[in-house]
Amino acid sequence: MIVVVLTACPAGLRGDLTRWLLEISAGVFIGKVSARIREHLWERIMTTCSDGRALMVYTTNNEQGFDFKVHRHEWEPIDYDGVQLIRRVSTAQKFTPKRGWSNASKYRRARRRY
Repeated sequence: MIVVVLTACPAGLRGDLTRWLLEISAGVFIGKVSARIREHLWERIMTTCSDGRALMVYTTNNEQGFDFKVHRHEWEPIDYDGVQLIRRVSTAQKFTPKRGWSNASKYRRARRRY
């Protein structure tokens, strides 16, 4: 069993995947194919989906029962003691507090003076 999630990929790729998989929602495909077909589909996804993102989850014989592959996605798979996890790559910059008084403090001080 495999699940493929596509984002911002060409319509031709979606048409290719519907030959082997069932599209249950826009860009979400599900089906049961052999490992050879699964690898062929993943290669097709990587070559065709140049600007878009793709995520594939498939069953395998490990402790979790599944594994996944990602292509140009903001989530990256990591191995944590034999368990596959997905980590969101932090793109946020570190918080640097502003110098000086806050606006609320300035209003409070202004009210005290009058």
